[in-house]
Amino acid sequence: MNPAHRITVSVPRPWVTRTDPDHGIVVAARSREGPASGFPPELVVRSVPVDTDLTAWRGEAVEAMAVQLDRFELEEDDEFRLGDHVVSYRRFAYRHGATDVLCDQWAWVVDGIGITLTGSVARPDYPTYCDVFEDVAATLEVVRQAA
Repeated sequence: MNPAHRITVSVPRPWVTRTDPDHGIVVAARSREGPASGFPPELVVRSVPVDTDLTAWRGEAVEAMAVQLDRFELEEDDEFRLGDHVVSYRRFAYRHGATDVLCDQWAWVVDGIGITLTGSVARPDYPTYCDVFEDVAATLEVVRQAA
């Protein structure tokens, strides 16, 4: 991440978190409570350098996911303003083993930094967690730090 910026986000308190800045993971959070599906809900915030605009960057990402993820299906695709920035929102599904996974993903490009927030959950659990994912997305901020 660009050291002139700090990314902040509020994840649910009871969730277990980890970071791995060397691999672009600002924070990964997983629910301690496993739903009946057995697939634990997860939130991941990543940051990477981006040398293009938001639309092109996310278009490339969808193309890559379509190749990499089993049974990838884009279910919703939108761009809108969230706070001070334009955000790209996508909902997509894929198979992980026997589980049909549904993901909400928000993406921002701020001063050459691409940030994604992805919430993943088994499809049957989506109604329980979609509002949690939205609430977390509303807290994400990219703060420019003084030099």
